[in-house]
Amino acid sequence: MLYALILAGGKGTRLYPLSREENPKQFLKVINNKSFLRNTVDRIKPLVNKENIYVVTNENYIEKVYNELPEISRENIYSEPVNKETATCIGLSAIKLLKKDNDAVMMVLPSDHHVEGNKEFIDTLKQGVDIVQRRRGLVTIGIPPTRPETGYGYIQMGEKITSSSSAYKVERFVEKPNIEVAKDFLLAEDYLWNSGIFIWRADSFLREMEKYLPKMYKSLMTIYQYIGTEKEEEIIREQYSLIDGISVDFGIMQKTRKAYVVKCDFGWDDIGSFVALSRFINEYRGNNINGNTFLEQSENCCIFGKDKLVIGFGIKDLIVVDSGDVILIMDKNKDQEIKSLVNTLKNNNILDKYL
Repeated sequence: MLYALILAGGKGTRLYPLSREENPKQFLKVINNKSFLRNTVDRIKPLVNKENIYVVTNENYIEKVYNELPEISRENIYSEPVNKETATCIGLSAIKLLKKDNDAVMMVLPSDHHVEGNKEFIDTLKQGVDIVQRRRGLVTIGIPPTRPETGYGYIQMGEKITSSSSAYKVERFVEKPNIEVAKDFLLAEDYLWNSGIFIWRADSFLREMEKYLPKMYKSLMTIYQYIGTEKEEEIIREQYSLIDGISVDFGIMQKTRKAYVVKCDFGWDDIGSFVALSRFINEYRGNNINGNTFLEQSENCCIFGKDKLVIGFGIKDLIVVDSGDVILIMDKNKDQEIKSLVNTLKNNNILDKYL
């Protein structure tokens, strides 16, 4: 049977201070007055019954997920005691789905992306499901790049599977390139952005994990034995303390020989930075503005206002974010370094309340 697994445990630090530890990115309502998580669930409903939609999150966000998605059964909300990267949370979900259904096919979806063109989105996923059923492969969705982007991973397309499909063998994965390499990829036309959307059978995924992440696989198989028992949560905590977290891209997808990519034709953005988010707010005299904002003699700025009036006079290449209790003023070229900034703030105990 087909299941959707939505990853909703991240802290979204790249959009700090809009995204906070208690209200991370997946719960923000910044585009159409619906949260990213709500939009993700609504997007997948034409393909997957709500009974087969699952969410995996940090245990601190269980109530927020349930409040956001009241139609999803609490039993369909999986929780982790700590974040141990995507290979771990996907692996935990895979063993739980496999315990329920030996033929489980998983569509793994980030909860914090923006998609335009839902029919094309569903059609692309259907192609991926077909490949998984016929070839028992690990499928990812690739986005044709529209600009040289240093914040995304890339996938190089290999041999086309059939003349009539948009699916290819994966030649290789490339993590976030520098700007010159990203420009080369854009011109080459055989590179796609890695969307972080995956489709595979749960058993196929776990077999690849056994090959490439044997220690993690062993811990998950220990958990598997206790699923549905009184000791399940205790064993999960015990094994999570032993697991070295790693992303599914680094841990499995970059190593497996069974990777396929479906080239999509829907609009996509992971909105992983303020520059990305600015593409979805108002344009004003060469700037992008939102909220209570006034600019004069200013250019190439992104302003995210709130209640106070933000006035920019004679400024250039700045990002300004008013989140109420925190105001961020940043050089636009530092947009990819927010995560590092947040880590610096964490080391200052006095500032904890602002995280």
